[in-house]
Amino acid sequence: MVQRVVCLLLPVSLVVCSCQSKEQSTSQSQGGGKMEIKLTSKAFKEGATIPKQYTCDGKDVSPPLEWDKTPDGTKSLALICDDPDAPMGTWVHWVVYNLPAHAKKLAAAIPPKDKLPNSAVQGTNDFHKIGYGGPCPPRGTHRYFFKLYALDTALDLKPGATKTQLEIAMEGHVVGRGQLIGRYSR
Repeated sequence: MVQRVVCLLLPVSLVVCSCQSKEQSTSQSQGGGKMEIKLTSKAFKEGATIPKQYTCDGKDVSPPLEWDKTPDGTKSLALICDDPDAPMGTWVHWVVYNLPAHAKKLAAAIPPKDKLPNSAVQGTNDFHKIGYGGPCPPRGTHRYFFKLYALDTALDLKPGATKTQLEIAMEGHVVGRGQLIGRYSR
């Protein structure tokens, strides 16, 4: 009886351990266990509604974002905004990388240009455009995750990179992370 229980539990424990290792690895590559950075906006509070002017129902301009101290050794910053509640899977609204390490904010209404004056570069969103594309859900309430990453290197990515390309380039270089969630309904 004991032998049967051990034989049955061994495969189950291997599967559980395997899943935990993958989950921990994914978490670490995305900034898990790294220094937390407080990311805020003067336009909306954590978990609150994103004002109309920052959506497709308004001016569709990027909201102002601010963050506190970044970890020692930070060489650049990256930002991703996405909507995990989109009907066809996560929808990417904004990709920015190579923000200077000393930067502490992004002003509202960042222009849709691939290269910004502060050496930052914008990527391609899922609207197939460079820069910010605001919330524009088909219906219902969606969550929008603004994720800031502190990196120990500047990234060798051309303008217009996608979220996937950015995440691959960031792997192993994340030293801190911050997140702000806003909501929007139509």
